Amino acid sequence: MKKGAEKVTTVDQYMATVPETVLPVVEKLRQAIRSAAPKAEEVISYQIPAYKYNGMLVGFGVAQNHIGFYVMSKSILDSFAKEVQKYSVATGTIRFPMDEPIPVALVKKIVKARIDENAAIKASKAKK
Repeated sequence: MKKGAEKVTTVDQYMATVPETVLPVVEKLRQAIRSAAPKAEEVISYQIPAYKYNGMLVGFGVAQNHIGFYVMSKSILDSFAKEVQKYSVATGTIRFPMDEPIPVALVKKIVKARIDENAAIKASKAKK
């Protein structure tokens, strides 16, 4: 998102700020997330698109040189270490190159793992 731009309040508004050259790649990521988590609520959190279902699931954002996929869970990211080793990875984040296709199957597996993780956390809290 451009600096000084108006704050967005919906994912559609965010998508309207994405450069046309990378929009198809970002839209593919959005579709993969929505497909894996159809019951998740699409929100803006920290000025990026995010998905909530029993807590925050994942988010994404367009940076200058990559598309950030925010897994929001170090343990889940660690469990996919082999699958994400070809990407730049930071705590809870995978950086997808803008000029490569989004690994849709991997994104869906990670989102589903996050749904399971959030369900387990919710169940654990309910027992207390």
